[in-house]
Amino acid sequence: MERRTFVKTAGAVSAISIVKPAIAFGTANNSAVRMGFIGCGNRGTGVISAMSANTNINIIALADLFDDQLAAAQIKTKELNSKKGFAEVSKSNIYKGSSAYLKLLENKDVDAVLISTPAYGHPFILEATVAAGKHAYSEKPAATDVDGCKKILRVSEVANNKLSVVIGFQIRYATPYVEMVKRIQRGDIGELISVQLYYFSSGIPIKPTTGMPYDEARIRNHFHFNELSGGIFLDQAIHMIDVCNWAVQGTPLHAIGMGGKKGGAAFGNAWTNYQVVYKYPNDVNVSVQSTQFGKSFGDVCARFVGSKGMAEAHYTGGVFIKGENEWDSGVVKNGVIRSSTEIANGAPTSSLYDSDKNKGTAFITSIESGNHLNQLQDGANSTLTAILGREAATRQQLVTWDELDFSTERTDPKLDLNQFDK
Repeated sequence: MERRTFVKTAGAVSAISIVKPAIAFGTANNSAVRMGFIGCGNRGTGVISAMSANTNINIIALADLFDDQLAAAQIKTKELNSKKGFAEVSKSNIYKGSSAYLKLLENKDVDAVLISTPAYGHPFILEATVAAGKHAYSEKPAATDVDGCKKILRVSEVANNKLSVVIGFQIRYATPYVEMVKRIQRGDIGELISVQLYYFSSGIPIKPTTGMPYDEARIRNHFHFNELSGGIFLDQAIHMIDVCNWAVQGTPLHAIGMGGKKGGAAFGNAWTNYQVVYKYPNDVNVSVQSTQFGKSFGDVCARFVGSKGMAEAHYTGGVFIKGENEWDSGVVKNGVIRSSTEIANGAPTSSLYDSDKNKGTAFITSIESGNHLNQLQDGANSTLTAILGREAATRQQLVTWDELDFSTERTDPKLDLNQFDK
């Protein structure tokens, strides 16, 4: 079935086919949310594993382009399900090829779907998932281009109050970040002056491509291709950009930037580094640096400078406020040796220690309770903010939010997915 036909047909019935939570999850014995897993790679496996460990889900269906991905997912999901007394995924519920996600969405037993494909697929798979009347957890970014983000915003309107639809910005559920943002918004650091964001990461090695069709080699190395992943600015810097948008409760007016592919792999077109400066409302300047290169992981930080102090958050290195209203999250700071009491109490070294758990729990709980979450607008806006910075750097000229908003820019991945149906 073609995607357009499926979306049109499913959309016509989705309004009346969504089962009320009280009926679907009415007793302790049948309360498990039945999950489908689309795009069975490493990140998706991590998310589904955390969700299984912390919520009442039963993984009942898998979809992917490749046999080896499905085989690995079969083993992992069998392990996850068996710990909870559930059966392994039935062979009849394992779908391969270009239409695998559509076949999974036709499965009436699936309540909710995890979408963890390369980013180019997020908009149309999310659109089809909502049209099928299923709840959706899609990994970030929302899309790789403006057209995809606008599609996500339209899907948000369709799903509103009917389904839970979220984008995987799990930092918004990390306890230290939640508290820091709350304090920023209530004025603990005073009037916001400027923001510094950076994400310095090690590079991603090229996976072997010998003997592969070109399209398969690109998909398996999608992080190295802008048209498939959006590039490193949409893969990594976007996390800090999302924290910024969340904290300031807005989006930028315009951006300027630069960057390049220096030191990058010969296979692929993604840049290795970006330096972007945004102008936000109220004369707030935000600088973002993103680098993905080499063998050493650097640091990830969001630093907010205000008239009364400075709030700072690192992945590993503490989350705290200095100034008139001192505060510390308890996450171990850089260069600080933990005391015996902190060690005994298990002081966390990562500020993301509970982010995946909390995000997955919020998603599943919203389905069980019927108090649905809709995070697509925030997810699309943070993705558009990252696209704005990427475009400003690529063009090496100032690009405005309004210019982006009126754009019809669409990136064609130029993939022949039908070859994977053989």
